[in-house]
Amino acid sequence: MKKVINTSGAPAPIGPYSQAIQAGDFLFVSGQVAIHPTTGELVLDDIQAETRRVMENIKAILTEAGADFGNIVKTSIFLKDMQNFSLVNEVYGGYFTDAFPARETVQVAGLPKNVNVEITVTAIL
Repeated sequence: MKKVINTSGAPAPIGPYSQAIQAGDFLFVSGQVAIHPTTGELVLDDIQAETRRVMENIKAILTEAGADFGNIVKTSIFLKDMQNFSLVNEVYGGYFTDAFPARETVQVAGLPKNVNVEITVTAIL
């Protein structure tokens, strides 16, 4: 059985998808970009602020599902420019304390709303 996870603490989906789906003990969080949940505006001041907003959106969804960053087992990071890897990694790493999740980071040709970073996660509950 699957359960839709939705919170006002993260931006509403911009297409036909859910913020997250809980399937059994797994939580699949859709790719998050730097949309501020209350204003609907993109946070594109710099790559670190953009990444922080993405991680805060993920945090809100995890919290709604009764989880936190310690529950994450896998992440995927999509970057428009791999030159931003170290700055994104610095912010991203600050959200984890130990037992880091498996991860891949790839450069892509484009992302929704022309953002610079999108991150998706899978967690175990």
